[in-house]
Amino acid sequence: MLEDERAVINQIERFSQEVLASKAAQIDEEAIFATYHLPAMAEMGLMGMNLPEDAGGLGLSGPALYAAVEAVAGACGSTASMLTAHFLATDSVLLGGDAALKARLLPDAAAGSALGAFALTEPQAGSNPADMTTYAVREGLGYRIKGSKCFISNAGAADFIVVYAKTDRTVGAPGVSAFIVEPKAITGVDIAPNERTMGLKGGHVFGITFDCWVPEANRLGDEGTGFRTAMKVLDNGRIEVAAQATGIAAAALNAAISYAKERKVGGHPIGDFQGLQFMLADCATELAAARALSMQAAAKRGTSSRYSTESAFAKLYATEAAWRIADRALQIHGGYGYTRDFPLERYLRDLRIFRIYEGSSEIQRTIIARGLLS
Repeated sequence: MLEDERAVINQIERFSQEVLASKAAQIDEEAIFATYHLPAMAEMGLMGMNLPEDAGGLGLSGPALYAAVEAVAGACGSTASMLTAHFLATDSVLLGGDAALKARLLPDAAAGSALGAFALTEPQAGSNPADMTTYAVREGLGYRIKGSKCFISNAGAADFIVVYAKTDRTVGAPGVSAFIVEPKAITGVDIAPNERTMGLKGGHVFGITFDCWVPEANRLGDEGTGFRTAMKVLDNGRIEVAAQATGIAAAALNAAISYAKERKVGGHPIGDFQGLQFMLADCATELAAARALSMQAAAKRGTSSRYSTESAFAKLYATEAAWRIADRALQIHGGYGYTRDFPLERYLRDLRIFRIYEGSSEIQRTIIARGLLS
């Protein structure tokens, strides 16, 4: 990480702890949409951290972006979820769009004046998105998009949604194309109320039904290239999920260390007991290993090298290790950890989804095995 990037990360860490962390419990308790923080995050430049400078972004390297997302997540998981969902949308435009679409969408997205959403998942096509049934057919000088998506983060407030749909329904992945849908400017986009979720309660997710028309200029790339774009985007997104996981895990570990120093039993801090020391040591070791695997993938981001296997390593290990770390941290707090007076139960609830979305742990194992056997 470059010296000027380190200075940016230090600013983001301070902002996260001073601004985001102070509101995290309330956002969770009241399920406040994390767009509450959007103006302050936009002013900091956080909404464009994943974009190059010529698109209005900060131009951070992969490792610096990882550290930034980790800092946000450690302060407020819901806010990190909203932020990284926006990154999925803008990465789609960056990787799949033509110059005109990039110029029209990315500067406003980087500035935080336009919020993005990424619509790939469907009720019957989650782990295998090539089975999607949403389709787009030619109509006049554009396309009519019909179908439905589910669990789409940010959709309720999005200015643009990247929608993946079949332009050729006779085939799987080669038939998928990507389109920009701007729900506030057109009719035929029906967004359901946000889902009631176990965790990340401020990172609202929505079901969407489409029967809308978009101009041809809103297609990202050629017909049939959408699936490849989505997979490239998810290589990035999985690193960001790993960053969210290690950010929350680090917060849980820090809370456990502080509690172990303060809580006394028989006149001694509980940190004096070897059994608890071993629990902390295991947490610290797993966190270091998760970060190392994730940084291996993050270092390849933005290069010409493919890193699907590395991003799968990162997401698989970081999300599962983070759960173990937070669970031990709650155990160290005893009964108090199970109450809402402490953040441990929120950390566990927030972490649970990371082993499911953007490719479940089982899908990550499939990606890794496929690479080994190819």
